[in-house]
Amino acid sequence: MSLDDQTSAVSDDDAPSELHELAAAHGVLTEYHQFGGGVAHVSDATLVAVLTALGIAATTRQEVSQSLRRARDEEWRAVLPPTVVVRQGEPRDVAVHVSDGASVHVWVELDGAEPEARPHELRRRRDLEQRDVFVPPREVDGRPVGRATFAVPEGLPLGWHTLHALTEGQEWSATLVVTPARLELGDDLEQHQAWGVLAQLYSVRSRTSWGMGDLADLADLAWLTAHQAGADFVAVNPLSAAEPTVPMTPSPYLPTSRRFGNPIYVRVEDILETAYLSAADRSLVEWAADPVRDLDTDAGALDRDAVWEAKKAALEVVHTAPRRAARQAAYEAFVASQGQGLQDFATWCALTEELAGAPWPDELRDPASSAVAAARERLAERIDFYCWLQWVFDEQKHAAQRTALEAGMRLGIMHDLAVGVHPDGADVWALGDVLARGVGVGAPPDMYNQQGQNWSQPPWNPRMLAKAGYAPYRDMLRTALRHAGALRVDHVLGLFRLFWVPDGMRPTEGTYVRYDHDALVGILCLEAHRAGAVVIGEDLGVFEPWVRDYLASRGVLGTSVFWFEKSDGRPTPPEDYRHLTFATVGTHDMPPTAGYLAGEHVDLRDRLGLLTEDPQVLRAQARAERQAAVVALSQRGLVGDSPSEREVVEGLHRYLRRSRAALVGVQLVDAVGERRSQNQPGTDTEYPNWKVPLGDSAGNNVLVEDLFDNARLRSLFAAVASAR
Repeated sequence: MSLDDQTSAVSDDDAPSELHELAAAHGVLTEYHQFGGGVAHVSDATLVAVLTALGIAATTRQEVSQSLRRARDEEWRAVLPPTVVVRQGEPRDVAVHVSDGASVHVWVELDGAEPEARPHELRRRRDLEQRDVFVPPREVDGRPVGRATFAVPEGLPLGWHTLHALTEGQEWSATLVVTPARLELGDDLEQHQAWGVLAQLYSVRSRTSWGMGDLADLADLAWLTAHQAGADFVAVNPLSAAEPTVPMTPSPYLPTSRRFGNPIYVRVEDILETAYLSAADRSLVEWAADPVRDLDTDAGALDRDAVWEAKKAALEVVHTAPRRAARQAAYEAFVASQGQGLQDFATWCALTEELAGAPWPDELRDPASSAVAAARERLAERIDFYCWLQWVFDEQKHAAQRTALEAGMRLGIMHDLAVGVHPDGADVWALGDVLARGVGVGAPPDMYNQQGQNWSQPPWNPRMLAKAGYAPYRDMLRTALRHAGALRVDHVLGLFRLFWVPDGMRPTEGTYVRYDHDALVGILCLEAHRAGAVVIGEDLGVFEPWVRDYLASRGVLGTSVFWFEKSDGRPTPPEDYRHLTFATVGTHDMPPTAGYLAGEHVDLRDRLGLLTEDPQVLRAQARAERQAAVVALSQRGLVGDSPSEREVVEGLHRYLRRSRAALVGVQLVDAVGERRSQNQPGTDTEYPNWKVPLGDSAGNNVLVEDLFDNARLRSLFAAVASAR
């Protein structure tokens, strides 16, 4: 049935009102506030498509009515909720549903406790006390069902536990997660602002890179900025997995998996076994590197495909090298700790490689199929290779964080978590219906992309994620937080609601789907607490006002961008910035500050045909915005009369250093005077997104070894370091 047919099928008589009620029951918005004012009313066709992606039958009037009746009784059908997420120390009741009049016994098994748990909290089993709450029974599927209310003990330790219920001789279980009421920032960061450098790691090359920046370059960048500038952290783009074959998707925000890393960032020479290669094998590694060595000084667009083909050939040689007993044991322990998730990811990589771009046969689309089981045996050696790549990636990620902390950084490396994954990637293959199909995550129109956006990333299915006990989400967070001093969560508003765009529709035809933010934010705080990391949420864009207050109450920092922070149409005074925020002048989706001051954000979008307003009007607004910024800086003595571009850039960063923000970031492109954008939202092949190497104001390459020879960088870092 076509979408038009679906729409007409649900549009008879009173069906639209039932359709809206069904949508509301599953957290699908039937209208939402648009950027700049006004309300967008969601079409029935969109509601049908989104409900279908959620696994809710809604293509006919009869299906809508049946699904609505089922939704009204859904929680009464299960003895226990699929997952219970609570805040430590706060009261929480759990509704347990049994045959009316039947007795039930409920308890929790503590599957693990945090090290700081008190002795009495470490008892493995805790019974739940039933509360005297009367709820009338309900007839569900032809049988009377009663509800018993139990209180979750307030003293449970943080962690992942199991809730049990025994009734009528049958035992049921569900996941119980105890999360921190608040993720504490720590006295040092509460009292003393930290500052650091933001870098797109792939663009930051050295003379020993293989054509693009890697984890060894990250370690060097951290050491240099800590020792020579006093920086507290280095923030990088997502280092998540891409395709194991070429062509490789350039965008770090469209990974094939958010749980695993991209081995293109591995420095081959830093793998211990490389030092023990035979002369013949060492020659193979050198020959593999030869075609890409000169790319380090090439000012053109980065060539990921060439880099990966070279590195992959070299890594295959190193993989065959024998490992000492302790190294082999460490590798085996890593593989065991990552469990089935790593095996599935490595299997997907091996199958993708074997298929070489051909369509996937139906029998290989299910990881649990007999065909995939046979493939796992046939491709065992390649699967081991892809598991090993994750181990060496993890080792070098760890080395970068250790180097940063030993150099004196307070946080070290700040990693980045993308909002979603590639629709044909490993996570989509491995996670099944936990990710919704037939829709992509995007954004409605806003001031920077007036046509809206569809990022083509399948979102979490909130119903199925809860049924899975949030395990896929937890496992992803644990990997992202490994060896991280901080984690930036891209589009953190997606933990509250995501904008779903049905396949075949324009971004303007999408709508929002709500998530259980208490669960998602709570689990994020729990895993960050366990990792000892700070969490920053990128809370830009269209959002409901209470969201920022909620995140702050949980200890999650927000994001403040100078150009977006306005009070009465003028730049927000630094003393009025939020304390729990990560403040920067710009973002990676905007030109560097030098380019922005010149109005490049308008010129570029005009050239690419992305504007729906008069370019001259937007250019005038950009000039007025720049002038307002200069006035704000001048009033505080941060620039003089007729300041130069460099003086304005430094003044903007000193302005942020005077703010209440807990963290302040300096983009490396601003430090060296770069003017080119790394990414232009809303484009694909029209602009070399995520391929621009680090360069100065003239477009000349700037390598890691030469950073502190750059006078502009030294001047900006000195201004930032001395501003407090």
